[in-house]
Amino acid sequence: MTAPLRIAIAGLGTVGGGVAEVLLERGQDLAERAGRPVKLVGISARDRNKSRKSDLSSIAWFDDCRALATIDADVIVELIGGEDGPAYELVKAALGARKHVVTANKALLAHHGSELAALAERNGVALKFEAAAAGGIPIVKALRESLLAYGIDAVRGILNGTCNYILTKMEATGQSFGDVLAEAQKLGFAEADPTLDIGGGDTAHKLALLSSLAFGAAPDLSLITVEGIEHITPEDIGYAREFGYRVKLLGIARRTADGIDQRVQPAMVKAGTPLADVEGPFNAVVAHAGAAGPFFLEGRGAGEAPTASAVIADIMDLARGDVGPVFGRPAGTLKPLRAAPPERRKSAYYLRFQVLDVPGVLAEIAGHLAQSEISIQSMVQRARSPGEAVSIVMITHESPQGAVTRALNAIAASDKVTGRPCMIPMEAG
Repeated sequence: MTAPLRIAIAGLGTVGGGVAEVLLERGQDLAERAGRPVKLVGISARDRNKSRKSDLSSIAWFDDCRALATIDADVIVELIGGEDGPAYELVKAALGARKHVVTANKALLAHHGSELAALAERNGVALKFEAAAAGGIPIVKALRESLLAYGIDAVRGILNGTCNYILTKMEATGQSFGDVLAEAQKLGFAEADPTLDIGGGDTAHKLALLSSLAFGAAPDLSLITVEGIEHITPEDIGYAREFGYRVKLLGIARRTADGIDQRVQPAMVKAGTPLADVEGPFNAVVAHAGAAGPFFLEGRGAGEAPTASAVIADIMDLARGDVGPVFGRPAGTLKPLRAAPPERRKSAYYLRFQVLDVPGVLAEIAGHLAQSEISIQSMVQRARSPGEAVSIVMITHESPQGAVTRALNAIAASDKVTGRPCMIPMEAG
């Protein structure tokens, strides 16, 4: 009989508890599918006495998660989180001890992915991370194994359910960003400190991993420009609807003639397209696989069951002997990405100006745009009482980002303009 695959779990929170439950309650089915038993042999968490759904009393407990790297286990499942500290120390020690690692820790891999991939390769073990990029969506496996024939031209996606929930709710209710964020925190869709989510950092971590898989490069957060959703207003969302678009926070990695363009930012996505139709806390990814065309994957990006499902999928691959390169290529071949200069990105843009409703303001704005060779496709201006603030909204034709930014800087200096102009790129969907 084939020897069992022995599993140890570090972290028994929402996801870790779900993984333990599946291993204990569905062990027979997993064994039949894997062709060998899958056995939970060790666990570690901060609170030993916390009430949990599964009875873990028969499983060896370790107060220090780093001790799991020394026990008789074949796979260490790291679900602690954090880019450094115990998570990093455990993963590094486990790989060094020739134990496979499965993790959902996108921050760890975004910061230390190259180092850990090389360590895993030197020791002939795997480092699997399907749950780190988009919860239950199998995008890592797709990019690493399925979409190889023609290469990847671009990966674009909604990678943070908190932001998508907030933007969807703002659109449905007309509420402000702050009000919807507070509601999302009460419902558990947003953390008490939501900075990493709403500021775009969480999406950037995931995008770094997807870029590495798509383009054969070392993960590098420094090459990703990041903008969050804090400045999006109900007014912007209303104008987006009027023009036939919806506002989404996207992570985009796209091959261009100037290099790889990587960015996290709010975008206006054409209504009726797959990405535009993603609602609430769901995630979705579009992978543009050359001549094979675009592939769209959608599902829950967080939560116990979707994320535990992705972790179990990695464990099952290991049970069947799937030990391949971490990012789809040997670690020694991962090269730094050649970053496309942000100022050379081309897009149509939504521009919103808050201005005093006085003579000459529109001509002044148009003059600055003309000087930067930016042409306008459409415009909306709704008048108010003379002297009061009013919004002027424009959609440009495709223009270089650098030219648009220069024009907005000049416009912002006008005494007729109140506040910073808003600029949001347009995406086809």
